Amino acid sequence: MSVDDIKLQAPLSVDLFDRIAKDKAAIVAIARKDNLNESTQLRKFYDELVMWTDKVHNIGKLEAGQKSESVRVARYEQSAPFIKMLNAKVAYAKGRKKVDECFEEMFSKLIGQIDSPDSLKHAKLFMEAFMGFYKAQEK
Repeated sequence: MSVDDIKLQAPLSVDLFDRIAKDKAAIVAIARKDNLNESTQLRKFYDELVMWTDKVHNIGKLEAGQKSESVRVARYEQSAPFIKMLNAKVAYAKGRKKVDECFEEMFSKLIGQIDSPDSLKHAKLFMEAFMGFYKAQEK
């Protein structure tokens, strides 16, 4: 599966959360017949990505003089090692035959591109679109 069309940096492709996510969902869904890539397993990775996005972006009440963007950047920098650890978690799931190489490649491409609060949000939105299209593949 080619993942070169998944780009999280601005300017975002107008198709990123639509055609590209839908195409990847269709490819990853093929392995479902071999009991790989169950939606509950993939949802765990999406849920963790949502958790990290929320930790970085939900800043609450700021102290006087604080800028919301600087708080987000600081939170991202604190969280980045744990976000990158998602690569190890998906590799482990692949080793346990819970996901296939297509999902691992796609998810690793996403995680590899996360380098800021904005790219983290874009990765989360891509996975949200992917999961919606993936669930629609179930029949």
